[in-house]
Parts: sequence; C-alpha cells; structure tokens
Amino acid sequence: MSNPIQLHLPAMRVDSQGKRHFDYRAFWALAFPLFLNSGVQAILNLTDSWFIGRLSTDAIAAIGALYFLILVLVTLFGGVGMYVQTVVAQAYGKGNCKLAAQAVGAGCWCALLLLPLFVVLAFSSNTLLAFLQFPPAVEQLAIAYWLPRLLGGSIIIANLALTSFFNGIGRSAVTLKAAIVIALVNVLLNEVLMFQVGLGMAGAAWATTASLAVGLLLLLADFLSVQTRHRFRSHQVWRPQWKMISDLFKSGIPLGFLMTADLTGLALFQIMQVKLGVVPGAATQIAMVITSTAYMPTLGIAQAGTTLVGQSMGAGSQRWAKKVGNVSIALCVLYAAAVSFVIALGGEWLVPLFISSVGTQVEVAIALSQKLLWLAVIYNTFNGLSIGSAFCLQGAGDVKVPSFLAISLSWLLYAPLTHSLTFDPGEGFVRFLPQSGWGIWGGWTAAIIFSGMISSLLCLRWKRQVASK
Repeated sequence: MSNPIQLHLPAMRVDSQGKRHFDYRAFWALAFPLFLNSGVQAILNLTDSWFIGRLSTDAIAAIGALYFLILVLVTLFGGVGMYVQTVVAQAYGKGNCKLAAQAVGAGCWCALLLLPLFVVLAFSSNTLLAFLQFPPAVEQLAIAYWLPRLLGGSIIIANLALTSFFNGIGRSAVTLKAAIVIALVNVLLNEVLMFQVGLGMAGAAWATTASLAVGLLLLLADFLSVQTRHRFRSHQVWRPQWKMISDLFKSGIPLGFLMTADLTGLALFQIMQVKLGVVPGAATQIAMVITSTAYMPTLGIAQAGTTLVGQSMGAGSQRWAKKVGNVSIALCVLYAAAVSFVIALGGEWLVPLFISSVGTQVEVAIALSQKLLWLAVIYNTFNGLSIGSAFCLQGAGDVKVPSFLAISLSWLLYAPLTHSLTFDPGEGFVRFLPQSGWGIWGGWTAAIIFSGMISSLLCLRWKRQVASK
C-alpha cells in the first residue's frame, strides 16, 4: 500500500499543471500553534521575572545567575525527550503510527531513569552554588530557588516527550492548550506561594514545578484519549522498549549538548555578570527576559521545521526537506530581528515594569538594561539563524556533528572570551587568561561573537547536509 504522505508531501500545494509549490498556509497551520506555544513560554518567563522583581534587586540577580544554568541541566538531558519528535515525525512520514507512539513510552521511561540524577542535583545546591562565590544575599536566594526547580527535572523531560509526539504528528494545538494552562496555573501559584503563603523565592520555583506537573497530566490525558488510542495504540506502549530507550539516549544526549552549547555559554556569561555585581547581573537578566519574546517564539517556527523536515525525510524526499527547512530558517531570522528591534525601541517603557523596588541601584540597573536591549538586537538575529538551523538538522537526524561544533565553540571560545573581556586582571574565576576589564560590555561582545560564529556554522552544516542526501 502506498504511503499517503509520499503522494502529497507536507506543506505542499500542487497546481493545476501538477507543479509543486510551498504552501505557506499549511506551514502556518502547523507552525502557528507552536509559535503561540513558545510565545506562552516567553510570557511564563516574563511573569516569573515580574513576580521575582517584586522581591528585590538581589532576587533578580539570583534568578539571573540560575536561569540559564538550570535551563542547561534540564535541556542537556531533555534532549532525550526532544529527540522523540524526530523519531515520531519520521515514523509518521513512513505511516508507522505504532512506532510513533512507542517513542513516547520510551521517552517517559528515560525521564523516570533520570529521576535519581535530578534528586542528587537538587540536594547539592549548597556545594554547587558556593563555588560560584555570589554575594551572600544573592547566594541564599539562589539556593532557595534551586531545589524545587531541579526536583521537577523528570517532569520536564516527560513533558518534552509528549509534546514532541503531538508536534511530530502535526497536532500542535494540543501542546498549545497545555502551555496555556501551565502559564495560567503558574501565575496563580506564584501569587499564592510567593506572597500569600510567604515562600518568596522558593515559592516561585515550586509554582513552576507544580504547573508543569499539571501540564503533564493534561498531555497524558490527550495521549490516552479514545482518538489517539484508536489510531496509535497509545495505551499499549508502556512496557519498556530497551532498544528504543537506548537509542533515545544515544541520539538525545548529543542533541541536548547541541541545544545547551549556546545555553552553557549564556549560563557562564550571566554568572560572570552577577560576579561583577548585583547591578550588571540584574540588568543582564532583565534584558534577556524581555528579549525572550524575540527568540522564544522562533522555537515554535523551528519546531515546525523539525516536523516537516522529518516527515519529508521519512517520505523519502530530501529535496522537499531542504525547501521546508530553508523557509523555516528564514522565518526564524526575520521574526527574531524584527521583534528585537521593536523591543529596543520600547525599552524606556518596558524595563521599569520588571523592577518594582526603589533605590540608586534600581535606577542604574534600569538605565543599563535599556542600553543592553540594543546589543540584544544583534545577538537575537544570529540566535534566530542558529535555532532555525539546529532544529532543521534535528529533523534530518543530524545532531552529533552539530553538537560537537557547538560544544567546542562554547567551551573553547565563548566561555574564555567572556571571562577575558569581562574582568579586570586578577578578578574573576581564573587567573591564567588575559583580561581586558571591559565589564558588562565585554561580556555582551563575547556573546555576539559566539552567536555569529555558531549560527554561521550550523547554517552551513544544514545546507551541506541536505545537499549531500
């Protein structure tokens, strides 16, 4: 029996003469819910920062030091859940619905197997954070936030496995619904746990973990619904498939390294800004969170690229995979650049919304954040190119070489260059690197150099990888 997707490739429109055209309407039918989903995630970040900004400038600096560090740990192992989308999209492209559902079961088993690791990391906060030598007030706030967030690590991976399934089969509206519920529950719990119960910084972390657990239950309900069970036999996939679990780890961990290469550099970059002082740390966090509305939604566009590239490859059309991938990458770059520019123009009104306390430090942090938004325009444009290229490579199943490139640049260029350009001689974490002492401007210069190089290499890899098929 012929494969229906081979007869009509994803996001394809055939005219009356039989000529194939890219169908932007079909592309956005898939991408728009994913775009909104990632937009909701950006709003979730903004909401968390707004609530934490009501505590103190020290609290903003603390979340700035931890935000990308926690994201690195979660995404590194979360690559196992994210790679489920590649398996699902390619299986769906071949018409193998049972295999697509089995990938979810394997992804959830991976999340369960990783639970002990996240528990150990959660209870290692004092040891790990003491090494970073933050000011005492910042360190205590960081420790309070760390444990509840890391305890939810396996919940995040299981969430990623389930959202990868629905995205991979083109039902992105399901993941959007879950994301909206997560965001609303998180807002409610932030207010209750942080201020009504009085948990403060720890309340913000517990609110996020609890809201993600609610989202997981919703996704499981859809996965086990009558409609999904009938087509995918989703209720029969919970027996561990050790070969598939092993394959997810083998491909998912390199994917995690690819996705965290930039994040690792950003985590170290923000830690160094907090090491400089509370004001540089808080200003950098504010700029990053506000401009997340420029790069987070590009993840939705890029995820559509992963699905369409994977389905095209599964259907045996590498040429069409290149077409849909190129469109996805171009849209990521255009969106990131345009929105970053608009945000920078409105920085005078946006930045003060995220610091509700008063004082000299607050005024300096606000002024510095507004200037940093203009550097973020350049950074986010490159970031859009990097995200688009990386997700298209994921759809093609090419993650190991890109991850090696990203890790090498992050550790051998980004981290040491940030340190050298940020600190004065004799300051910082190490003494053997040459140090220019440019402060926060040096750190942001290093971020732009790295993002420009990694995005160029990943884009070149994408063009060569698909052309070689």
